[in-house]
Amino acid sequence: MEPIPLPSYIHYELLLQLLERKTRVALYHNSRQYEQVNQLIITLRKALALQKQLEQSCIHANLPTESCWSLNEINPEANSSSFPDN
Repeated sequence: MEPIPLPSYIHYELLLQLLERKTRVALYHNSRQYEQVNQLIITLRKALALQKQLEQSCIHANLPTESCWSLNEINPEANSSSFPDN
């Protein structure tokens, strides 16, 4: 069975750091947008926790998982047919 592709944790961490260190700091503390950013941060933390639960579930079910860094996967067979021969 092929591994189940899941986002690498770094994707969550980068978004969280950006939102916590840059976006939230740029907003007025009691503004509606500040609260929206806080809710987004909470949602991302929940998504990461749910992904970790899914990974544990896969481990218990003997299903392999794979951390993915991007949607662009290097596949030599696919790449050779993508480029025209000159």
